[in-house]
Amino acid sequence: MNNNKPTRQDWLVLLFMIILVPLAGEPKMHPFSGDFANFRVSFGSPVFLLFLIWLSTFPRLFTGAVAGAAVMLFRTGLDVFYGDDILLAFIEHIPNFFYYFVYALFFALPQLSRKSIYEQALGIAFWAIIAEVFASVGELAAMNAIAYQQSETFTIGMLVRLILIAILRCFFILSFFFLFQLYNTEMRLTRKTKEKDRLTMLIAGLYEEVFELKCSLQSGEAVTHDCYNVYVQLKDSAQTPEDEALANEVLRIAGQCHDIKKNQQRIYAGLQELTQNRRVDDYMSPDKIARLMIHTQKKYARSLGKEIHFSSHVPAGLPPLHAFMLLSILNNLAANAVEAIPCRGTITLTIVGGTGDGRLKITLENTGSFISPRRLEQVFTPGYTTKFDSTGKASSGVGLTYVKHQTETLGGTIELTSDGKDKVICHLDLPCQKLHKPAAPAPAKTPPNTINKGEPL
Repeated sequence: MNNNKPTRQDWLVLLFMIILVPLAGEPKMHPFSGDFANFRVSFGSPVFLLFLIWLSTFPRLFTGAVAGAAVMLFRTGLDVFYGDDILLAFIEHIPNFFYYFVYALFFALPQLSRKSIYEQALGIAFWAIIAEVFASVGELAAMNAIAYQQSETFTIGMLVRLILIAILRCFFILSFFFLFQLYNTEMRLTRKTKEKDRLTMLIAGLYEEVFELKCSLQSGEAVTHDCYNVYVQLKDSAQTPEDEALANEVLRIAGQCHDIKKNQQRIYAGLQELTQNRRVDDYMSPDKIARLMIHTQKKYARSLGKEIHFSSHVPAGLPPLHAFMLLSILNNLAANAVEAIPCRGTITLTIVGGTGDGRLKITLENTGSFISPRRLEQVFTPGYTTKFDSTGKASSGVGLTYVKHQTETLGGTIELTSDGKDKVICHLDLPCQKLHKPAAPAPAKTPPNTINKGEPL
């Protein structure tokens, strides 16, 4: 039994079933004549079975009762619309309720969800045939009981006909079952892909955070050292109790700075271990990395209300690269370009190389902004920025500094050029050995058997 509570989506699907199942029951055929001429075979039961499998959070009998009541009331309403008496119409369609209720009763027994998809398909086919036959028999019995007819009895021929109809409709049900499973599989893969992309961008952002935390650690070390030097000077020159108190206050501040630095060191150690933990999943094709970067920056540009066209040129066949390391660089460069473009422009990413000379050449070009020649030499200076928020506060100015630091750490070079009018081009030249997936270690060779045939074992 499923203990999960139905969600809002489950209730919406149940409402959709209430509407669709009665409609699916209208294209029909009447396999019997005489007293059972009102008995119909339609698409209602196959469609109902799909909803029965889908709505696993509801009890089967509840779903069957709801579907049966919906069909009964819908057909009663149609008869009343065409001029029949409402009470007679309602009584005539009571057997429809028994059909869906008995049908759901048989699917309340087996536990199909714990089996493989092929075992589920065979189980559904078997129970669908059984449920179809018994539900039809139940509906015919209810019709016979309500009409008080004894002139015509249920025969073996009628049972055989019901079984054949159930088998034929079983193939229809299985086709929809496999389509439903295919849809579920595709949706799960889509969700996993989105989640993997989200985690990739999250870890790529950690590279920048590690860099900034490292800079903060260096500043914290310098502040602690300076505070202690001031304490020593005040302590040596203290002549009054007030001077002693001031020296001790500076010592207390130095201790607090030291505690902050130690906490940062622990955080830095954890982040550094995370970013340096390279797994096979950390590597993606350059084309995938380019698409992921463009997808993120498109959303950023839209959030700023800017019209920016993104494109990429990445040849096929390039080997996988370390996604987090490369995305942390590319996202910084692209975000700077997005922020620098006032209203509209273009951003183009080009990646070449990575095979022959062992160098990866990346070009990020944007139109819609420019950098004056006198500022080109300053853009990589720590703290330098030309961007301010709505309150006039300057940005941190560490984005391009981080990019330059990471590029040089990898053993590469970075160059920024501009035409001074409407274009900025960033050239990256990186060695591939630190970006490529490391080769798997070769399996240890078993030493040859050196035992001579004549030697005893």
